[in-house]
Amino acid sequence: LCFISNIFAFIFAGFLQVAVAQCMVHQIPPRNFTLPCMLLNETFLSPFSAEVVESWSGLRREHGAPETKPPVLMNEESFLCCLWSDKNIDCSLYRASMQARKFIPSETSISASQETDSNWNIECWIRGKLDLLVCTVQFLKSYLGADLKLNLLYAASELSLGDVSTSSLKGTVVAAQCDCGAYDRCECHLPSRGLNHTLIMWLKATVGGTPLWSPVVSVKPIDIVKPEPPLNLHLDMTEEGQVKICWSDPEPMPYPLQYEVKISANSSQSTWQMVHVAQETSLAIDNVLLDSSDLVLVRCRSRHGPGFWSDWSSPYNLSWGAEVLYFPPKILTSVGSNVSFHCIYKNKSKTVVSKKIVWWLNLAEEIPESQYTLVNDRVSKVTLFNLKATKPRGSFFYNTLYCCHQNRECHHRYAELYVVDVDINITCETDGYLTQMTCRWSADPTTVLLGSSLHLRYYRSTVYCSDIPSTSPKSEVKECSLQKNHSYECTFQPIFLLSGYTMWIEFKHSLGTLESAPTCVVPADVVKLLPPSSVKAEITRNVGLLNVSWTNPIFANDDLTFQIRYAVNREEITWELYEVSSAPTRSAAIQVQKICVEYVVQVRCRELTGAGYWSNWSAPAHTLVKDVKAPLQGPEFWRIVIEDPARRQKNVTLLWKPLMQSRSLCSVSRYVIKHQTSGNNTWSEYVDNGTSCSFPWTEDTHSVTVLAMNSMGVSSTNFNLTLSQQMSAVSAVQSLRVYPVNSTCVLLIWTLSPQIYVITSFVIEWKHLSKEEELKWVRVPPNINQYYIYDHFILVEKYQFSLSPVFAGGVGKATMTDHFTKGGYENENNASLSVVLPIVISTSVLLLGALLVSHQRMKKLFWEEVPNPKNCSWAQGVNFQK
Repeated sequence: LCFISNIFAFIFAGFLQVAVAQCMVHQIPPRNFTLPCMLLNETFLSPFSAEVVESWSGLRREHGAPETKPPVLMNEESFLCCLWSDKNIDCSLYRASMQARKFIPSETSISASQETDSNWNIECWIRGKLDLLVCTVQFLKSYLGADLKLNLLYAASELSLGDVSTSSLKGTVVAAQCDCGAYDRCECHLPSRGLNHTLIMWLKATVGGTPLWSPVVSVKPIDIVKPEPPLNLHLDMTEEGQVKICWSDPEPMPYPLQYEVKISANSSQSTWQMVHVAQETSLAIDNVLLDSSDLVLVRCRSRHGPGFWSDWSSPYNLSWGAEVLYFPPKILTSVGSNVSFHCIYKNKSKTVVSKKIVWWLNLAEEIPESQYTLVNDRVSKVTLFNLKATKPRGSFFYNTLYCCHQNRECHHRYAELYVVDVDINITCETDGYLTQMTCRWSADPTTVLLGSSLHLRYYRSTVYCSDIPSTSPKSEVKECSLQKNHSYECTFQPIFLLSGYTMWIEFKHSLGTLESAPTCVVPADVVKLLPPSSVKAEITRNVGLLNVSWTNPIFANDDLTFQIRYAVNREEITWELYEVSSAPTRSAAIQVQKICVEYVVQVRCRELTGAGYWSNWSAPAHTLVKDVKAPLQGPEFWRIVIEDPARRQKNVTLLWKPLMQSRSLCSVSRYVIKHQTSGNNTWSEYVDNGTSCSFPWTEDTHSVTVLAMNSMGVSSTNFNLTLSQQMSAVSAVQSLRVYPVNSTCVLLIWTLSPQIYVITSFVIEWKHLSKEEELKWVRVPPNINQYYIYDHFILVEKYQFSLSPVFAGGVGKATMTDHFTKGGYENENNASLSVVLPIVISTSVLLLGALLVSHQRMKKLFWEEVPNPKNCSWAQGVNFQK
């Protein structure tokens, strides 16, 4: 192989008859060049007969070079050190293990010499993807039919050419085998390891066992890059209506590029026009060209340094715009913005004047002419204002915009308008330990375009936030994790409490990039405190308030405000909220309606200034149900009197109903029954468990009081009942009737006989006669004569009902019935109606008569005001009927 640019020189002495003063190296140019190659005969190699016959076994090869038996005269450290001019060339075989010399850049040009065995035409370049160095070697002397093997040896150095030493080649030489399958041409590939280092290269060939060597050359890969051709040729338009051809730079692009553009008037290659473009990736063209079928091609190369021209791009036909051209063909924008589209419309290959162009949205809504602008006689522009988000229609996430002829002829091509809502709210909170800040945001998945991506970008200010947050090119992307509810969560850790974090959401799509409005957050202002701890709750004795106490969280100051939520502890909890008005404080007393139930209580806190967030609710605390006060009153009770003829006495059983918690406050440990007889004997007995008590009635008068007792004392208000032999014979009820209403209700109606005693209450008793069940009773006030009893009644069976009057001096005689009254309940209602109805009719007749009399009086008064035409001259001829 003969290879690359810049010839270097070495000083080599001691073995050759003619000592070479310098070893010059020529640098490869960005074009093809000619390199001489030397035939190494025995005379030339005689000084090295004992040294140069060495093995290639240590040579490192790349790209799968086969392990073939190398020529015996080639050594891994050997190369030709040459000094040449236009007329001759002097070379010596040099080994890197000999005395090290620096390479000296050559100042002479490479020239063919008659003393060389042959001249090779070489061209080397870096492929556009920057991953491969390619060299082609063309033999000026034909080796057709010969057994040709060619290798390219090279060594890389990070130093510049003038600093590279021959010792740097020792142990670092790599050989690449070249492909010589083409006629009189070989191609060698080297991997590109960087563009800015220096490569030292030389060629070694064997032709039928005869070695051919080239001098050493050098190259800097950045100087021989051949870029890929420009991409994506298309038409675009400026705001002024100037059409231009545009393209995209190839990737990768190692440096700024310059361009050449060819435009053809027809298919003949002789009519290409070359236009040089210095820097821009676009070229303005005449609008007249749009009516032609001209072709455009573009190529590029390094703008400032050496390098190859790329290949020409694929041709672009200016007539590809067909009958309508939109500029731009697609627009991505955000909600609330204004956008403009340009259009050139053709009708049968002739451009329609702009004043005859109309615009339609989705072919359903004609855009008002007031939104049109005539850019020139060919270009029409429409502007859409205050855009709303695009609503997805099936698989379409855009609105279509049609440019049409005023006769309503529209081409099937359209422009696409994507409107995305980037009004995304970002909320952040700092944890109670002040170690991290979590930010959350969400996006509607139905409005996110296919192929788009959302990122949170941010940058940090040293202290606090600026008055008006703004984006910055120095921002960073923060990794966020997608949650189940289409929201994202990002965590900043560690954090600077007083720094301002400005952040926004970046919406990236192939059509462009959109950004939400930036917001700035100071971590110290968005702290979510830890919840209060050691929460305790109890119902206070004697007062009955819900008393709550707690301990403030760590990492929080004393200026906090608190909220307490409490509820009766049951399966379905209904919370009530209490705001703690006094601050700072660590306890609160709450007035509650029920004091004999278990409450569950939680507390949360927040900065008193309102900054940050409410903490989570604390762990729940529970109250214990315990006695708060002595019972408010004793239980209601009644007696059952049973005659004992054998002993000639009566036995009394007292029955009472358990006290409700609202009366017992909050429990009853025992009941106290106090007795007092007519003989002025008094005593008490206790019932710990139960709601009844029996005793013999032996005296004429026996008074009983039942009290309730708990750990706080006994009830102060109690019911008394006097049993009197005399009063038990007094009959106060004249009649008692029972009317069935339905299976769960009956109505008792009674009448009283004239009494000299004051009735304090009535007691109604009832029981099922066919079943053995407990007697049921209820106390009712003395001022009523009917009462509804609610129970489960079987109306075809017998029940016993009794009504007992209770006097201050004792219980009177009970009136009983054991059957239901049939039809009487309705008759009672009808009787009431027969009394009320005549009264209503009489009242209506009287009112009607009063109205008629009043009407006549008003009429008489009115006509007295009307003059008599016979007695009044001015009234004659006047028609008073009108």
